[in-house]
Amino acid sequence: MVRMLKKLFNTTRPHFESGGKLEKLHPLFDAIETVAFAPALTTKADTHVRDSLDLKRFMTFVILSLMPPFFYGIYNTGCQTGLASGLDMGFVPVMLRGAWVVMPMLMVSYSVGLFWEILFASVRRHKISEGFLVTGLLFPMTLPPTTPLWQIAVGISFGVVIGKEIFGGTGRNILNPALTARAFLFFAYPANMSGDRVWTVVRNTGSQAVDAVTAATPLALAPLAASGEAMSKILTDAGYTFQRLFIGYLPGSIGETSALMILMGAAFLLITGVANYRIMIGGVLGVLAVAYPGYLINLSSGGEAASMFSVHPTWHLVMGSFAFGIVYMATDPVSAPGMNLSRWIYGFAIGALTVMIRVFNPAYPEGVMLSILFMNLFAPLIDHFVIKVRLGKRIPNV
Repeated sequence: MVRMLKKLFNTTRPHFESGGKLEKLHPLFDAIETVAFAPALTTKADTHVRDSLDLKRFMTFVILSLMPPFFYGIYNTGCQTGLASGLDMGFVPVMLRGAWVVMPMLMVSYSVGLFWEILFASVRRHKISEGFLVTGLLFPMTLPPTTPLWQIAVGISFGVVIGKEIFGGTGRNILNPALTARAFLFFAYPANMSGDRVWTVVRNTGSQAVDAVTAATPLALAPLAASGEAMSKILTDAGYTFQRLFIGYLPGSIGETSALMILMGAAFLLITGVANYRIMIGGVLGVLAVAYPGYLINLSSGGEAASMFSVHPTWHLVMGSFAFGIVYMATDPVSAPGMNLSRWIYGFAIGALTVMIRVFNPAYPEGVMLSILFMNLFAPLIDHFVIKVRLGKRIPNV
């Protein structure tokens, strides 16, 4: 089988090379061949240091780390649909229902995004980067399962074209493309991206069927708290215990709900050296550094502070998409800083901003998306000042 596939590529390659009839489609041929086989190029110059972690292997590791939250997202989507629709809650029916919702979203994301990737690669005559394999998977995982497919197509188009290609393509974008696409949909179609009526798909409920049912997420409950009312009590009364939030058995975006599955992916990224632990730990420290003082102030004031300060700081780590954002979005090596000290500052700022947005701006109860995009803009500036301080400490030549 392998020999037959190699023979097929060898016989068709001349048609896609310079002077061939399909020369303009060479990036597409190269991308397909790269997926099937490792690059066959060999170094012809002098000996040099070679890193075993090339771009293809890097992206493969990221995709593998996304599998736990992805498959749990399919399962949770099927469960929430079954609960809302009164359907069979067996494991196989649940997975099939979840796949019926999630897989079309994934296919639209990949097909539309790859169209733009192939178009720009053909015009610019460069190879298609493996980076989109991660972007095309990350984007639908940040969306509610009720997102219309046409909005997914519009969102990924914006993320690829405006978030990446206008800057020159993979490795040159200043914003995370998947998060840019998510932000575009959030502001362009807010009714489909947030609120308490967009999280659960309903199936087979008769002639009066609707597409979604009311099922408020934990962060969506914050603006409903009365003055002086403890947010922790509201969450507990709604059934959102810390254990449930950690496991992720609740309505939400497809990949964000389970902190447990995300931790499994984070462990894989750290063990393989793909992600930087400084950004992740810095984000956690940033959350606790802002949430703990607010929590203590709320206790000392008798509950008169902002309602979100009444939640124990550790709850911020498992609510919403903080875990998903700090593990998979903030650690993007292109849009994140490159210096180690810069990564600590960058992660800490993302965590701190997330809590401040959640507490002081009920219009944006999540906060993670805006925090990461905001710090993406400042990442080069942070690196600049860190390098400047280091250079200033050097002993001048005499």
